[in-house]
Amino acid sequence: MDAQQLAQVEALCETLYTGIPAKFDGSSEPITRNDAQQRLLSLQTDAKFIPQCQYILDNSKSQYACLVASNSLIELITIHWNSFTVPQRIDIRNYVLGYLANNGPNLQDYLVLSLIKLVCRITKLGWFDDSTHRELADDVQKFLQATVEHCILGLKILNQLVDELNIPTSGRTLTQHRKTSVSFRDVCLFKVFQLGLTSLKQLQSGTINTEPLKKSVMGEQALSLAVRCLNFDFIGTNPDESTEDVGTIQAPTSWRPILSDSSTTDLLFYFYANTEPPQSSKAMEAIILLSSVRRSLFPSDKDRAAFLGRLINGIREMLSKRTGLQHQDNYHQFCRLLGRLKANYQLSELVKAEGYLEWLELA
Repeated sequence: MDAQQLAQVEALCETLYTGIPAKFDGSSEPITRNDAQQRLLSLQTDAKFIPQCQYILDNSKSQYACLVASNSLIELITIHWNSFTVPQRIDIRNYVLGYLANNGPNLQDYLVLSLIKLVCRITKLGWFDDSTHRELADDVQKFLQATVEHCILGLKILNQLVDELNIPTSGRTLTQHRKTSVSFRDVCLFKVFQLGLTSLKQLQSGTINTEPLKKSVMGEQALSLAVRCLNFDFIGTNPDESTEDVGTIQAPTSWRPILSDSSTTDLLFYFYANTEPPQSSKAMEAIILLSSVRRSLFPSDKDRAAFLGRLINGIREMLSKRTGLQHQDNYHQFCRLLGRLKANYQLSELVKAEGYLEWLELA
């Protein structure tokens, strides 16, 4: 591809996304949106077009053109995965990660999301090829330790990574999906969950010094990550409905120190009380999932009772101050929390909890 061909691709992309007809030299008829779409789809037909897509990403100033190149790479990588050697796969992965690190903060959200989906798809398909693919969470830590913009970008990568490894990919068998998903759960998911909580703690302590809007975006991404990790299909019982509301969270025993720690519950209630939707409703959604962890995760009934007591106290505090319940999203999540407590705890357990009577009167 040369500069003239790049200009034609950019014109076609402009037509595709804006509807403004393009006209090339030597052509009397303008190119319509349908024509542009058909021409650009040719980039997805053969793995030989991967260098052209990389050329577009490296040289184009049009984010529409870069979006088409990124989407084409996702299709090419998915369909022609077996056409690449292991080193080629790693090279493409490193190229996209480097592109995000260098350009990500200045790109439009739609392009960022497409590039993130690309790197996460490569990670999933190449999970057992090389240990490099299994180290994405470690690579993303470099984003989290850089600027606030890079931190937000890193959290977006981790969110998409959890989704990618949790949801089956078209064209792959369920057995392949479960094998990769289980390995990701055992090797990486807990670390990703901890990275999300660490970001929330940094926001809570005030160590992140930036404008309120960026803090809000970062908080929303970190809370979304906590929700995705807790909602992960841990035991493979829900492969086609992984986002459905399930009754019990089958978190591994290794998660016990974090899930049963009072600081985790307090952190989520803090974000519920001190933010507005969608952050506050995401925090409440995380509390719902936390309240639904399996009974056997706790070593004794006393530990489970203490955990329930912290939930009851948090809800009692919230009810006494009517915190956030004027927002419809918060109110909806709060009703879900009450329903989840009813489903996961026996009445005899609730009655024994400290502050239960006051909680009942407020409710």
